Amino acid sequence: MRRRSLRPSLPIVAACAWGLACASGFAGGQPVREAPAAVLEKPAVHARRFLAATANPHATDAAYAMLARGGSAVDAAVAAQFVLGLVEPQSSGIGGGAFMLVHDARRSRLRAYDGRETAPASATPGRFLGPDGTPTAFRDAVATGLAVGVPGTMRVLELAHARHGKLPWAELFAPAIALARDGFRVSPRLAALLAADRQLAGDPRAFAYFHDAAGRPLAAGTLLRNPAYAATLATLARDGAGAFYRGAIADDIVATVRGHPSHPGDLAHADLAGYRALEREPVCGTYRRHRVCGMPPPSSGGTTVLAILGLLEPYDVASMGASSFWSAHFVSEAGRLAYADRNAYVADPAFVDVPPGLVDPAYLRGRSRLIRATASIGLASPGEPPLREPERRVAYAPADGEEMPSTSHLSIVDADGNAVSMTTSIEDMFGARLMTAGGFLLNNQLTDFAFAPAVDGRPVANRVEPGKRPRSSMAPTIVYDRTGRVRLVTGSPGGSSIINHVAKAIVASIDWGLDPQAAAALPNVGSRNGPTELEQDTAAVSLAPKLRALGHEVSVRALTSGLHTIERVGRGWAGGADPRREGSVRGD
Repeated sequence: MRRRSLRPSLPIVAACAWGLACASGFAGGQPVREAPAAVLEKPAVHARRFLAATANPHATDAAYAMLARGGSAVDAAVAAQFVLGLVEPQSSGIGGGAFMLVHDARRSRLRAYDGRETAPASATPGRFLGPDGTPTAFRDAVATGLAVGVPGTMRVLELAHARHGKLPWAELFAPAIALARDGFRVSPRLAALLAADRQLAGDPRAFAYFHDAAGRPLAAGTLLRNPAYAATLATLARDGAGAFYRGAIADDIVATVRGHPSHPGDLAHADLAGYRALEREPVCGTYRRHRVCGMPPPSSGGTTVLAILGLLEPYDVASMGASSFWSAHFVSEAGRLAYADRNAYVADPAFVDVPPGLVDPAYLRGRSRLIRATASIGLASPGEPPLREPERRVAYAPADGEEMPSTSHLSIVDADGNAVSMTTSIEDMFGARLMTAGGFLLNNQLTDFAFAPAVDGRPVANRVEPGKRPRSSMAPTIVYDRTGRVRLVTGSPGGSSIINHVAKAIVASIDWGLDPQAAAALPNVGSRNGPTELEQDTAAVSLAPKLRALGHEVSVRALTSGLHTIERVGRGWAGGADPRREGSVRGD
């Protein structure tokens, strides 16, 4: 198939004859761009042998170095993650968690690895309730010891490397150790987020690291060194991931969490020592004869992306065109229905029986009939997906945790055809704003739980429980073509909007024929079973009047995706990095 870049001409659907004019992504005859033309129109990066797309050029270079030395896609992902934790500390790091899909080319098998954080053994359902029994305000819960879950990143990297790595474990640390020791230049994005944040001031270590001697947030271009992080990585390189969960590093983590001056946490040494990364069965479905695979629960990403695609399957989305009124309407309506089920049913499967019928094709075909061309659904109610026999349906109350968009994603393919799609996070920007003496930030992932354990007398599936993994929207995805070959490796940050961003990337490729760079640059549009969200400062804003005419409640807001996508093109690969962030693509 010939891949298309983003261009002014878009197909017009017959339904435009209704008098509800179809917007083509342009206003006043001129393109409305979310980024400078040079960024928006930059081409996808092509390579024959291997390719890496990450959220920061330093991380991309680290991945490239491993691939050039004959390393596997997993080797490259591990090296990139250690660098991301240094140069993009607001988004991910060894103090957080990750979900990873690995395509094993030799065995023709896809594996899903769960490195999601867990709640401490002492956690209770009322963890985020105030003295009067009402939920704590989200912002009051984030920068506290109570928000910190047991980090999973080191264990999931160790597990994936043990099964798929080619290079020695210790070699994977070298790029990050060198950068931490010698220093890197603060990027414009990191500087802007430091200037906007007010909660880092609550932690002396974090404040000292991210501010200059006069107490000002570090400016872009400042040389920043982190010798403490270099020393931590050197220990982990020498002694393995176990050194993170026992010994001096673990002591430091526990002391940092429990030492919060106003809201100390309860994370214990036993919680760290007992943490395990898990291999799970990927969740897969079909879309236009392609096999689409993602992470199963406790991530809601895989099931909800598949639900959106299944709900769109009966409709001619290709003829609607990218960034059109009709595609915005149908995609947002599919999002309402998919998120309604997500909010009601998805949580940690060790605690909740998640209905397998959430992605059942017949169930989704039935739900898709609720989408009308003449009006918006508004607020969608959860459906009744098929259950396993002899399961009994539990009347869970729909509830959504407030996931924040400070996450990262990387996509990598190696010279042997192996592929990695990994989404990694510490949740909010700068996580819990707690920095260990080891030079890394801790996550606030426990605020991804629903704060209210019950609503109207019904339990909430994603309530806090000891040892439980909070629901996530992270959606690392691998798409296989009609012959069974890897076609797309994709994923994005963006909080609970991740699902819509990833669905956009898949639809843009399969239905609209866009290359990975053009697909990432498309305006973000969708619904999380609330307002129809249109990305501010983009062509999508012009769709608002027509969507409101169909009964959509419209919200124009920042929707900062970070799609990093690799696509098979002929005998090689093409990659794209979202222009909204600082990512890059490099290959050979």
